[in-house]
Amino acid sequence: MGTDTFLPEPAELSAEGQALYDEDVADEGYVMNLSRMWAHDAATSDKLFELLAHVAEVGGLSFRDRGILVLSTASTLGDGYCSLAWGKKIATTYDADLAAAILAGKDDVLDERERALAAWARKIASDPNATTADDVQALRDVGYDDRQILALTTYAALRLAFSTVNDALGARPDAQMRDSVPQQVRDTVTWGRPIADA
Repeated sequence: MGTDTFLPEPAELSAEGQALYDEDVADEGYVMNLSRMWAHDAATSDKLFELLAHVAEVGGLSFRDRGILVLSTASTLGDGYCSLAWGKKIATTYDADLAAAILAGKDDVLDERERALAAWARKIASDPNATTADDVQALRDVGYDDRQILALTTYAALRLAFSTVNDALGARPDAQMRDSVPQQVRDTVTWGRPIADA
């Protein structure tokens, strides 16, 4: 079976690869293109997401916080896949206009703490060498301690790594996203690889 990535689907699935597929079917109703790619070494994907879960816990990151970090980093990087996937998650849980606004960098829809989080994520994604001590202080000023700042920075960086692997290996957003992602989100995501053909 062909996939919309630069790597063909593995001829044989490991137990971890099958688990990855099964999780997709349970959550989404289909196997995602990026999972077909990661199935070449699903154990690495598992370890990456275990680490993401750990730093999210250390950082005290809610689902909404994680969504803000992912949407802010993915849109800044130009990763359409994660922008659409997490845009759908935030739209479903909260509001499609909220998801579209975060993707577009319109942070007036966020509270002060969330705006600091989004601004930090975009700086990490655009030019991590340009951050300053004042940027870190802005996170302290809205209530994050230093351990949390390290954790949320690690979370954003790991999400960037995941997006980078997906994008570099040609993973196209799944055809099913065309109908499942709200129109506001689809209209906002003008970057990245095009949605796969049905």
